[in-house]
Amino acid sequence: MTTETAHRAGETGRADGAGTWAVLLPAERYEAERLVHHDTLELTGLADVGRPGPGDRVAVLADTPPRLVALGRVTAPAQRHREDPDDPQSPVEPATLVVAYTRRAFDEPVPADRLALDGPLTALDPAAFRALADRLGPPPTRRTWLVSLDLPIEAGTSAEAVRLFWSYVQELGPRELPAFVSPSGDELAMQAFVLGAEANQDPEEDD
Repeated sequence: MTTETAHRAGETGRADGAGTWAVLLPAERYEAERLVHHDTLELTGLADVGRPGPGDRVAVLADTPPRLVALGRVTAPAQRHREDPDDPQSPVEPATLVVAYTRRAFDEPVPADRLALDGPLTALDPAAFRALADRLGPPPTRRTWLVSLDLPIEAGTSAEAVRLFWSYVQELGPRELPAFVSPSGDELAMQAFVLGAEANQDPEEDD
């Protein structure tokens, strides 16, 4: 996995003459990116004209209201292929825009309602990009966390129980299963998370 790129005050938002852009994620895609770690963001269905090129800087925004949730840089797009390789007249698959994350802020997004957005992809003035990126401030200090997932499983053998465990994990995933996390060495600070947010797992506290 990649690590977060340290934010540097005064960064221009451009590199080697590259442009600066805003990508607006629909609610469902934002939730998917927030729940599971990804090194890159892949987008399809964007127009070929007026789109980012390799090296361009990208501000990734969540919609309603617009919030900055990540920064990234465009990598070389995937090679385009025809839908039917044996038919030279078949339609060409949509080009994929690949953005490598350099900074994530999914847990603490910053407001971006002052930006004038023009659909899912908008070219930004470098100064506007820099001002938005600067609002993130320095990245949080990285530390070691202990993350666990405990499931009571009925099975005939330990091997079967493990197989059932992974089946449940794949089927239910982070949308339904509570994960327990605590700083390494401080298990008393353990918290439960569901849907990427802290969730109370003590029914007595709900009464």
